[in-house]
Amino acid sequence: MDLAPDARILHTAHDLFYRDGIRATGIDRVIAESGVAKKTFYRYFPSKDALIVAFLDYRHEVWITWFREALQRHGGRLPALVPALAEWFGADAYRGCAFINSVVEVGGTLPQAMEISRRHKRDMTAAIRALMPASRTAKADAQALALAVDGAIVAAQFADSPADALKALARVVRAVRRDARAE
Repeated sequence: MDLAPDARILHTAHDLFYRDGIRATGIDRVIAESGVAKKTFYRYFPSKDALIVAFLDYRHEVWITWFREALQRHGGRLPALVPALAEWFGADAYRGCAFINSVVEVGGTLPQAMEISRRHKRDMTAAIRALMPASRTAKADAQALALAVDGAIVAAQFADSPADALKALARVVRAVRRDARAE
């Protein structure tokens, strides 16, 4: 079944924005690759900013759903972070975090991008927190782990292999678990 024009535009923009960057991807390219007329594009997305916001909302829903499912698939406990992220880092299409990338590209000029990115990071932190037993430090530990995850995402993006980033993240996970047990 063919996608509706708005979905075709959004999926095309998603792939291009994530792979090539938001600034590097022009509206004309999105229109051409999605196979819609310019008038059709602007009926659904009156500006590039509107498309960027739709892309980030869509990316958030897709990624956070995948992340939660991957964490459960790998055991639903804190150590699941490493193999879940290894899946993502190993994907041919891996280009880092779309939200970190978008804040760097347009965060200063598009406040909605910053808002969606903050929501994404809050939801990611909540997913990590859900893996942890209740404790007085669980919230702070989840925030620290989310920061370590972001660091691993960036390190994996720059490295020839994500192995070192994953090893470092595994060390942080072990340290947090050890500290939580000592509590």
